[in-house]
Amino acid sequence: MSWLSRLLGGKPGGDLKPQRLDYLSEALALERQGDFDAALTSYQLALRDQPNDHRVLQNLAIAYSKTGRLEDAIRCYRRALDVQPQLAGAHYGLAFLLLKRGDKDGAERHLNRFLEYRPHGAEAERWVKHAEETLEAISSAQPSDGGPTSRSPRSGDSTSGGAAKGTLDTERA
Repeated sequence: MSWLSRLLGGKPGGDLKPQRLDYLSEALALERQGDFDAALTSYQLALRDQPNDHRVLQNLAIAYSKTGRLEDAIRCYRRALDVQPQLAGAHYGLAFLLLKRGDKDGAERHLNRFLEYRPHGAEAERWVKHAEETLEAISSAQPSDGGPTSRSPRSGDSTSGGAAKGTLDTERA
């Protein structure tokens, strides 16, 4: 039914079907535009519609990381792992947030899980190598030196699909 026939008194709601917004796609687009607050709102709406969607949870964690809400990001990564324990990107992202918080044991555990479920492909090899280097740095760090000694990867590294940025100091940018 056209808008004109509805305006002129045609039968109401004849063939209209409610359409659900794709909040996940909307949130990803908002993030690409740099509007992280609006993206967070869209992710939360997507999560309301699908509370156990690991993709939404993982992307929400990344957005929280980008806005400095690290505890919220950790909580979302953990929920994503409750839903899908083999989610490599969530293990990777969570590991670096825990490392930033000073939890070397937790970071080591999640880096090992990331490597256990490692992604494959040319792009993934960079993140696998970084995880291996970070694990080596954690294990070789002395308790009295104040932290891991690994070098920081090249600036500008980023991942898609939810992994945190590959540095010891910051998450995915």
